[in-house]
Amino acid sequence: MFYTYILASGRNGTLYIGSTQDLLNRIHQHKAKAVPGFTAKYGVDQLVWYEPHTDRHQVFRRERQIKEWRRLWKLQLIERTNPNWLDLAEGLEERLSREEMLSMWQDVPGSRLSPG
Repeated sequence: MFYTYILASGRNGTLYIGSTQDLLNRIHQHKAKAVPGFTAKYGVDQLVWYEPHTDRHQVFRRERQIKEWRRLWKLQLIERTNPNWLDLAEGLEERLSREEMLSMWQDVPGSRLSPG
């Protein structure tokens, strides 16, 4: 599974858009400031939005698309699913496990979640 994500320094604060194959580890790196750069310098470490993808190319296209958006559109994207700007890193491991299980079951023919 691949992920496009948005980090913020706080509500309506500085934003960072990224993508990764290992969201849990990448968020840990941002929070620990393990990699010098923009997010470490500006304290951008709150996960406020993420979107799963099954294809590496799809996730890179989505990241580039969102980076080109106006700031207002990015704020609206966040507030559609996270109106209180909660740090979604809390409980992330459990949510990702559940999402990955659902994704696997969607691909099983005859399952209730399967499209066919």
